[in-house]
Amino acid sequence: MPVLVVWMLAMLACGGSSHAEGFVSPRSDAIQKDDAEWKKLLTPEQYYVLRKQGTERAFSSELLSQKAKGVYACGGCKLELFSSADKFRSGTGWPSYTRAIADDAVGRRTDGSLGMARTEIVCNRCGGHLGHVFPDGPPPTGERFCVNGDALVFVPRSKK
Repeated sequence: MPVLVVWMLAMLACGGSSHAEGFVSPRSDAIQKDDAEWKKLLTPEQYYVLRKQGTERAFSSELLSQKAKGVYACGGCKLELFSSADKFRSGTGWPSYTRAIADDAVGRRTDGSLGMARTEIVCNRCGGHLGHVFPDGPPPTGERFCVNGDALVFVPRSKK
């Protein structure tokens, strides 16, 4: 088996490294916890995705078929990240959005893992890994925020 394939399988099996550990939030309401605190706060699936840059299996998230109006917040710190108004069916197997709910909600950084150059997206309050953004989305932005459902919690819009 070629060395690159073995390396990629090993990275997938262990969930990669945690880039969130060195995260410095640009927000005044930043949340920082040590690894032990995150393990107590999050489910194993949330911890794997948010803190270890894991990826859930495609088509496994209940949020993929969520159609109710509301917001999608960070599973770690509950910062509102995406609106149901910006959600669309990308066919990729992960919840997808055309934009973040606010300019300072989602951060971007270069991800060179798996031998590819991608743009990782993170919660700008706690540094949790959300997924990646790609330049192949629909209007109005042309971007596709491809997000792990395990990184999010859905908050339905209350009826008044």
